[in-house]
Formats: sequence, structure tokens, C-alpha cells
Amino acid sequence: MAIDNPREFLKDLFKAAVDAADPDQIIARYLPERPKGRTIVVGAGKASAAMAQSFEKAWKAAGNGPLEGIVVTRYGYGHACEEIEIVEAAHPVPDAAGAAAAGRIMDLVSNLTPDDLVVALISGGGSSLLTMPPESLGGEAKREVNRVLLHSGASIHEMNCVRKHLSLIKGGRLAKAAHPAKVATLVISDIPGDDPALVASGPTIPDPATRKDALSIVERYGMALPQAAMDWLTSDAASAPHPNDPEFAGNSVAVIAAAQMSLEAAAAKARAAGLETHILSDSIEGEARDVGSMHAGIVRQMAQHGEPFARPCLLLSGGETTVTVRQKGRGGRNSEFLLSFAIGIAGVEGVTALAGDTDGIDGSEDNAGALCDGGTAEAIFQAGANPKELLARNDAWGAFDSVGSLLVTGPTRTNVNDFRAILVL
Repeated sequence: MAIDNPREFLKDLFKAAVDAADPDQIIARYLPERPKGRTIVVGAGKASAAMAQSFEKAWKAAGNGPLEGIVVTRYGYGHACEEIEIVEAAHPVPDAAGAAAAGRIMDLVSNLTPDDLVVALISGGGSSLLTMPPESLGGEAKREVNRVLLHSGASIHEMNCVRKHLSLIKGGRLAKAAHPAKVATLVISDIPGDDPALVASGPTIPDPATRKDALSIVERYGMALPQAAMDWLTSDAASAPHPNDPEFAGNSVAVIAAAQMSLEAAAAKARAAGLETHILSDSIEGEARDVGSMHAGIVRQMAQHGEPFARPCLLLSGGETTVTVRQKGRGGRNSEFLLSFAIGIAGVEGVTALAGDTDGIDGSEDNAGALCDGGTAEAIFQAGANPKELLARNDAWGAFDSVGSLLVTGPTRTNVNDFRAILVL
């Protein structure tokens, strides 16, 4: 088979993965039954405004009644709705807009009846966007908590365990406030393993993790949390609702999009082009640079020994890596993964790779990720930089910007986490 432009081919696969998780394509299949009373839509996350727009259109197309609600998303990720209010707030570090939206959402779902329905539209990023710290933990302390978590090297599961115990809305507390109304939660998962209770720290879905688990995570990673946060975590007030609590009986949960679905969509497109395709995993975690080095090792084994897979083929993987910030560079986990990978495959011919965040933003910059091949590391040298030094400085963005290899898509309407595609010809 012939692929005339490997980079464009990989961009097409990334688009196929994103399209497979677009709420417009899937949400109509998950509409709950119309209630006798009010239908209130709430939500949080980088995909939640798009979910709200898609839900509203599908709800009306099905001939259902009026809606009301509030959904909070990241700045720049809003989508126009007729009846659902969209609020934009800061991510990944919370701001006052997110806190105000959380308070309004809790007010909206309070004092409901058994005839009412709350539809919760939850996606990745909601932990930062839907923030309601205890009164003793002020806004500045909450922002410091998020900064410490993001720089700790902890997994997303571990970070969300801490977050839910430092919140009055996460860990099932939103659904508890809505009782006795039924709560139908629709989730676009950005969590390895797709446990819906962990997406956005589960505002409507409790999980069994305890505040003692949260304290163990803080100790394990040496997190220097503000004293107010530690005082709260060591008090009984921090304990979150338990999944067996009767307030949650009768509620429903559906994961409507996840990494595996998107990987399968990309694999189908590649196979249709005649390319042998292997999905390594939808839930790879670990340090981004280490995962990049591991993927490079697999590719070198293929190039030299024809195993574990024969070339030509495509390798796909997903999940969520982490970055332990060592120096003040620019870039996110996908760019850091790919820079490590590019260094590891330096000089290997016939290899092209893409790594990107399916929400369109990798870290805090404007790129979804980047692309590379066996000549990228040398090209960075020729541009006047040392790729290993840039990796050490956490400056993967600078590395790929220097050779024009950033992947820029803008917001994508969804978020099913990392997408990695490696083409070996």
C-alpha cells in the first residue's frame, strides 16, 4: 500500500477519532424518559457545552417538553443553546466564574420533587470548572491546591480523589442535593478505565474512595497543600457520600463516548485503507516522557527485528499520561510524549507519529499536540536547539514550534483524552 503523505494521513485518523466522540453523533441514543415535572440540565467539562447543545436539539426533535439549566465549560468552548445557559470559566486553574456557576447549579437543583429530572452532562475538565470549596478554603487556597496537584505527578484518579474531598459539589454531592429528583448522568470519559465516578471528580456519582485515601495520596507525592486544605481533609466534614446511600437509588449513568470508541474509529479508517492496525491500549498512564521512550523502543524493535509487529502497520494508543514539571517550559503531556518519542526514534526511517489531546488543547498552549518522524530530532538541532535539553526543561512546545510540527485544531467539542498514532512503513 502507498501513503503519499503520512502526516496528513495521521491527521485524518485524529479527526476520525474526534468525530467518533462528537456529541452530535451519539447523544440522541441516550435521551432519558421525559418526566412529569421539570427537566433541568446541568453540567461541567470541556465538552459539556457541546453536549448541552446536542442534547437540546435531540430533546426537541424527540418532541419533549421545555428545558432549563446551567452548564459550565472552559473559556472559548461555549456553544449556543436556546434554553440552557452556558457559562465559561477557567481551566485548569479555577476562577471566580466557575465558583459562581457551581453555586448557581446547586441552587437550581435544590428543592426538587420526585417528578423532576436532572440531566447531568459531564466531561473531562469539570473538576476545575465546577469548584465549590468549603468556606474555610478560600479561592486562593483552592487555586493553589490545583496548582500543586497539576505539578505533583499524581495520576488523574489520584488527583480527583483529593479534589472530591476538598469540594462541596463533587463526589456525588450534586446528586445528593438534587434528591428526591431522579438524576440521569451522561458522561464523555477522559479517564483511563472509564469509571464515570472519576470523570470531573464525579459530581453526580459517588465512589468508594475515602478522605483517608486522599490523605495517603497527599503524603505519597509530598504535596505541599495549604494548611486550610489539610485542616479540612483531616476533619470528618470532608467525608464524601457513599455509593450505597439511598439518595442515589434510581439514578442512571451512561458513558456515551470514551477513548476505546475513538481508537476503534481510527483503526477502522486505517484498515479501510489497507493498513494492518494494532490498538495497544486505551488506558496507558505514566510519565509522558517514559511512555514516549517505551513506544520508541517498540518501534525500534519492529524496525530492526520485525517484532512484535511486522511493518507496514499502524500502532494506536490512548489514556492519560502525566508530566512532573521540573522546569518552566511550554507544552503539555502529548507534546512531551512525542518529543521523548522523537528522540528515541532519531534516524529510524519510515516512521511518522502524531500525539494529541482529543479536546484540542494540550496543556496550556493553543496546540492539540504535535507530529514527528525519524528526522525530527535532527531538524530541531538544525533549528538551533537541543531536543534533550528542551525535554529536560519541559519545553516540548518550543521544540516542535521550532520545526513547524505543532498540531493545531482548536476546540473539538469533545474530550476522550490522549490519542497517539504511530505509522511504521
